[in-house]
Amino acid sequence: MSQSLSSSPRRGAAAGALHWSGIAWFAVAAVGQVAFIGFILAFYGVRTAQGNFAAWNDKPLIDGYIAGDHAGNFVFAAHVLLASIVTLAGLMQLTPALRRALPTLHRWTGRSFIIIGVFMALSGVWLTLVRGTSLSTISSVAILINAVLILTFAGVAWRHAVKSRFEQHRQWAMRTFMVVSGVWFLRVGIMGWVLVNQGPVGMTNTLSGPADMVLTFGSYLIPLALLELYFAAGRSANGLLKLFTAAVVFAATVFTAAGVFGTIAFMWGPYL
Repeated sequence: MSQSLSSSPRRGAAAGALHWSGIAWFAVAAVGQVAFIGFILAFYGVRTAQGNFAAWNDKPLIDGYIAGDHAGNFVFAAHVLLASIVTLAGLMQLTPALRRALPTLHRWTGRSFIIIGVFMALSGVWLTLVRGTSLSTISSVAILINAVLILTFAGVAWRHAVKSRFEQHRQWAMRTFMVVSGVWFLRVGIMGWVLVNQGPVGMTNTLSGPADMVLTFGSYLIPLALLELYFAAGRSANGLLKLFTAAVVFAATVFTAAGVFGTIAFMWGPYL
């Protein structure tokens, strides 16, 4: 993962706007993902370290702890706690200063990101299909598609790195970052939608409402689409396309900021 999201050409006003839109989005996303890491460690990490596994269920919707289900409890704990590591690794990979100053750390962090991302995908599939840890059929299908994308993108990114095709590796690694971050995007998307609409319009407790379906599948498909648009604008000499893309990314940044605020204030903060 050799470059960050903000590494498009910087010549001209249009290219500059595109460049800074990428930086703005990444900065907001980094704040939200650091908060996500903090919540995982403060909520699940502390309870796990204390051996108070039943307290995983203090946060409603999905039961993390099920009495007598030793295998399921272990996989759930590994899945949740490793989410903090893969999130941190992803942020480190997309930070150019760290890549330039510590190239060896960058390589090992990249390997860790891909390996843990693959485990997260497989454990997510196991929790969904074997343990039944999901809210609805719709959310289960979304999880399975997300897992397929993670495994595919991670494999392609790894292959390009091994073959020293660094530009292709960069792009596929960034795609992998988007799909691995699907769980985070879902939470941010839900809270952004709730705040924009001043209520859960089109949503249900089982994530099966019309807005839920868009947010559940869109948690990785929409970021991927925006990333592809960003790539295309970066390659293009068309200034209007660059400006349009910059405007779209800035709008996504505002929505992401609202979602990050909502998740911290209403989804995570009350349980700490």
